[in-house]
Amino acid sequence: MIIQLNQHLQANQLEKIQETLTHLKIKSVDVQTQSGYYLVGIPKEDFDLRRIGQLDGVKDVHRITDAYKLVSRQWKTAGTVIDLGDGVTISERDFTVMAGPCSIESEEQIERIVAELVKQNVKIMRGGVYKPRSSPYSFRGLGIDGLKLFYQHCKANGIKIITEVMQVSQIEEMLPYVDIFQVGARNTQNFNLLDALGEVDKPVMIKRGISGSIDELLQSAEYVFSAGNEKLLLCERGIRTFENAYRNTFDINAIPILKEKSHLPVIADPSHGIGIRKHVDKITLAALAAGADGAIIEMHYSPEKAFSDGQQNLNFAEFEKLMNRLSVLKQAIRE
Repeated sequence: MIIQLNQHLQANQLEKIQETLTHLKIKSVDVQTQSGYYLVGIPKEDFDLRRIGQLDGVKDVHRITDAYKLVSRQWKTAGTVIDLGDGVTISERDFTVMAGPCSIESEEQIERIVAELVKQNVKIMRGGVYKPRSSPYSFRGLGIDGLKLFYQHCKANGIKIITEVMQVSQIEEMLPYVDIFQVGARNTQNFNLLDALGEVDKPVMIKRGISGSIDELLQSAEYVFSAGNEKLLLCERGIRTFENAYRNTFDINAIPILKEKSHLPVIADPSHGIGIRKHVDKITLAALAAGADGAIIEMHYSPEKAFSDGQQNLNFAEFEKLMNRLSVLKQAIRE
């Protein structure tokens, strides 16, 4: 159950609501976010919702059967809009492309990729400065100094930044330079990190865990929302299965299911989803057709020389071709 409270709730009104919940033997959790005040409760038995809905200070009350409450579409039928400022939004209204290298490598690399994004009218750049690598001997990112360079060039060109945060201690130093925090597949159930990101007034994109279920992804998003941050995106990036012909098994089924279950925007990650450069375009187009709200795509001017994941980075010509094909498919879907 979700109780939406009025914005200017009086203390005596809240006290009366809580007394009623206690009488009904319902324990509730207070959730205050950037734009709402909620009480989330789990009733032990059925009751007439009007007993809550008629109380002063209650805006609305919803019966939620999903284990996750705040991210469920059962109470919020309209899709969430993520507003990054400067006219850049992510929502069901369009298919938003975020693109850039797997890793931020140098100032020259940033300059060249930013120039290509400007050319393609892409408003959000991805790039890792803290890299969780399978091997401790692989390139693990330029850290905060790399992020500052990243920010400097993106800011000058009107481009927003999405990058991965790996631990709670990194959030504060990254905060001034990041537009979207990314929670990677290895941290999807790092609950301390999720709780901490719930206290941040910046959007958070959560990737599905390496072997995670759809409900586990939604519960991870619930952690962030219930801690106070409702600026959330969900990302399908493929899961580990027995198949080894490609990097991961991209779960195209997850996209319409997530859209059905949650009001949060759904982003596809075709680069990690298949891990094979020549097929990234096909998976991206399939994600658009399946109803995704956007895609996060790895691209590099020289994938063969990339410090990480070069095998799944598109080169500039391939990226331009994909952007053109996306435009055609978007138009066909609208018609």
